[in-house]
Amino acid sequence: LSEITHKRRLSALGPGGLSRERAGFEVRDVHHTHYGRICPIETPEGPNIGLISSLGIYAKINNLGFIETPYRKVENGKVDLDAAPIYLNAEDEEAKIIAQANVELADDGKFETERIIARLDGDYPVVEPEQVDLIDVAPNQISGISASL
Repeated sequence: LSEITHKRRLSALGPGGLSRERAGFEVRDVHHTHYGRICPIETPEGPNIGLISSLGIYAKINNLGFIETPYRKVENGKVDLDAAPIYLNAEDEEAKIIAQANVELADDGKFETERIIARLDGDYPVVEPEQVDLIDVAPNQISGISASL
């Protein structure tokens, strides 16, 4: 566990990066674009807080170096459970209405509730199933490997 967590570690320090002394709160804080990409829990205490972090459990780095997280497509209020998840970076996720993975679904992939709490650019609107574009692949998608045990 220690080895795999260490290999998935991210750092804002070093050459071309920040220094502990000059890094303010805005750099160390959790941002809504970190969801599913950077774990908000796995960060050291002390002067490195928020400067060293870990990848989310399902996150991967694409060929351009951007961190991506998986989602399932939703069309007309129905989740496509058979299709492979799509991976999106933070820019591709903009303006998308995303439902949480723990929302109740019928066996055919339709939402069982008339209103759904979703995410949209850092806000949490309550929407109708037909408005949802994507859904998380798992409830623990927000956290890193060791935090999700």
